[in-house]
Amino acid sequence: EVADRDAHLKAFSDLADQADQILKQDPENAEVMVWEAISLSSVAGEIRGPSALGKVKRARELLLAAEEIDSNALGDGSIYSSLGTLYYQVPPFPIGFGNKKKAREFLDKALAQNPNGIEPNYFMADFLVHTGDYKSALKYVTAAEAAPSRPERPIADEGRMRDVAALKTKINSKLEK
Repeated sequence: EVADRDAHLKAFSDLADQADQILKQDPENAEVMVWEAISLSSVAGEIRGPSALGKVKRARELLLAAEEIDSNALGDGSIYSSLGTLYYQVPPFPIGFGNKKKAREFLDKALAQNPNGIEPNYFMADFLVHTGDYKSALKYVTAAEAAPSRPERPIADEGRMRDVAALKTKINSKLEK
């Protein structure tokens, strides 16, 4: 498992570095900004703790900059799903910038852009689990399960479907109590 974590960390770090290099040549490329932000967030998720804070702050900056350029970059609500996720997973002030109200606003925007998408529905379900609203979370995790596959992202979909299944199990176990 440590080897997997190290491999994930290296892969996400390499992707973030590649995106950063592209942005040096094309600083207004919103799609690359989103990919770098997602990669940095993934690195932060692997390393956790105080050392992750700089990465999530940079990810937020990139996402907000991408939103200014093209709020529909990647066409699937990615900017808003990613911002929403950052806002509910990062600790609040004074440690970080976490804010459940902002998280909900961004996740709602993601769903408005992509109501049937796996990512917006999964992250809304996960957010609702974090807030203890398991009944509402079940609706979104079920929608994530039914989301159409993305032929250009089969590996991402496969991994996310595992996340969806695990989250649904967690939700159902909480609702059964």
